[in-house]
Amino acid sequence: MSLRIVFMGTPDFAVPVLAEIIGQGHEVVAVYTRAPAQSGRGLAERPSPVHAMAERFGIPVFTPQTLRTDEATETFVSLEADAAVVVAYGMLLPKAILDAPELGCLNLHASLLPRWRGAAPIQRAIMAGDAETGVAVMKMEEGLDTGPVAMVERVTIGQETTAGELHDTLSRLGADLMARALAALSRGALNFVPQPEDGVTYAKKITNAEARIDWSRPAGELHNQIRGLSPFPGAYFEVDLGKGPERVRALRSTPAEGQGAPGTLLDSQFTVACGDGAIRLLQVQRAGKGAMNAEDFLRGARLAPGAVLA
Repeated sequence: MSLRIVFMGTPDFAVPVLAEIIGQGHEVVAVYTRAPAQSGRGLAERPSPVHAMAERFGIPVFTPQTLRTDEATETFVSLEADAAVVVAYGMLLPKAILDAPELGCLNLHASLLPRWRGAAPIQRAIMAGDAETGVAVMKMEEGLDTGPVAMVERVTIGQETTAGELHDTLSRLGADLMARALAALSRGALNFVPQPEDGVTYAKKITNAEARIDWSRPAGELHNQIRGLSPFPGAYFEVDLGKGPERVRALRSTPAEGQGAPGTLLDSQFTVACGDGAIRLLQVQRAGKGAMNAEDFLRGARLAPGAVLA
């Protein structure tokens, strides 16, 4: 049975979910997303990826600065939605909004709840060295990702998997999972189970300070940091390339053999000594340049073994 859906989401991660809901024949009566952000040299306003997708299908788009007003509640209630689907919207829903759809508000979250509630579950799972993660469909409550869970899909995190790769995998899995959840919801067959109280962790937003590489840390931790922050914001180090210290982002790495003073370049293959062990950088990016093979970067930068990365 087709449902009247209000979709609430903002980034690329949410786009496949919206596309799948439309493809399954549900009536998306409105899309809520964050307001267009200014970007580029001319600071032109750029709509969110979800906003752009909604316009392609002629779906009305709302970009309120807050949902905590009587006007926002009245607008939402007037849509007479059976359910709301929320995917990385970026704004908390007040109780008046949560209670408005007859069948509730479903959220697709990119973790195995209750692990990694919050803003950056994909990055945090990799940075912590988790062996698996997944996507979960839950019924939203006023708490942060505290609602009961109906369906889960699990995925193994490879030892070289980056946040960007895991993001794309979970986005595709999530689209299929939400489609199945809505089908069950329409039949009255979607059952929810409260989250366990044990195992709760929070995936706080990534800070700029966390992106800087501290070579005194163990190699395994730095490898997880690099892949967990790739491609954005990108773990980085600084090195003098002839015109003073320059910031370089490390996008791919692998554990390697070697030892030395932390931050020392050990060979021509970009093996760098860490506080415990070493890692080999495979892909890097200079400021304002494209990503490139690390060995090619070394040759162009004329960095020799013994150089120190800050």
